[in-house]
Amino acid sequence: MDWVARLVYGALVRREKRRAKTAGPGGQASGPGAKARHLKVGARGEKLAYWYLRRAGYIIVARNRRPNSRSGELDMVGWDGPTLAFIEVKTRTGTEAGPPETAVSLRQQRRIVKGAQEYMRRLKRRPVAYRFDIASVLWNPAMGYQVRVIKDAFKE
Repeated sequence: MDWVARLVYGALVRREKRRAKTAGPGGQASGPGAKARHLKVGARGEKLAYWYLRRAGYIIVARNRRPNSRSGELDMVGWDGPTLAFIEVKTRTGTEAGPPETAVSLRQQRRIVKGAQEYMRRLKRRPVAYRFDIASVLWNPAMGYQVRVIKDAFKE
């Protein structure tokens, strides 16, 4: 297990808990500056997910990869053992709209698959086993941000 990843992830979790005690999880997405708050919450969620995945043994090889075509951005690409995982990160500060993973719509799944196919075409190593994972990051007022990985969340 990567001790650096454990250390960094633990520090991030502690920092988020302290931040929540003083300012809340990032505020609600309404009013002036709502877009900026929304992006900040998403960026913090992606950072937590990255270190959580590293701690879990993933080797992340790409972040926020935007293929040349109009296919969607790949949040993260990483090796989980011999399997290449295309990871979509969803962060939520509440459960009113359901758990974060439910926000990955069929349309978004298609964009991710298209981006993954383009990524695979450019990959020098073939054939490669791959799958689509979702890193679900949820704010819990008592515990701070919690990360959970749903492996093989959807198919092509």
